[in-house]
Amino acid sequence: MNLQQFAAALMAVLLMSLANLAVADDLSDESGMETITVNVNEADAKTMAGVLTGIGVRRAQAIVDYREQYGRFYSAEELTAVKGIGQATIEKNLSRITLK
Repeated sequence: MNLQQFAAALMAVLLMSLANLAVADDLSDESGMETITVNVNEADAKTMAGVLTGIGVRRAQAIVDYREQYGRFYSAEELTAVKGIGQATIEKNLSRITLK
């Protein structure tokens, strides 16, 4: 592979990466696209971590543990009782959190 082919391949990879970022950004904004949601009263930690922004598997497991100890959540704001989850995290995820 010569330098010109390498540069073309690198440019193609960069463009595809940028396209993926643009799609991810579309899913997270208020563009009218359907937002993926998660029921924090029923989902397992892996599912919550995959849907909620700023919540990893460890923090999601803390949500599950809290729910098992104290019962279901009746509002998204109640999630702030879980150690490590603040109001800013809740606000970023309000459109993704369901409580059914």
